[in-house]
Amino acid sequence: MTATTNTTLANAPAGTGLWARVRAAYTDWSARRAIYAQTYRELSQCSDRDLADLGFSRYDIPYIAERAARGI
Repeated sequence: MTATTNTTLANAPAGTGLWARVRAAYTDWSARRAIYAQTYRELSQCSDRDLADLGFSRYDIPYIAERAARGI
């Protein structure tokens, strides 16, 4: 027969467990993904001339959107 004991810290702040970290990581990823999608969508709507005036080509859009999402 096996006995198990579950212990919790009485003074541990709420939301410090594994699921809280997973939820925070997902929330962060979701926010970054939204910024990426918005930046990509807005730049994709620009003409080639507008993009050239900004100093990059259509090929650069995914790279620029990724940097915007990362806050670089």
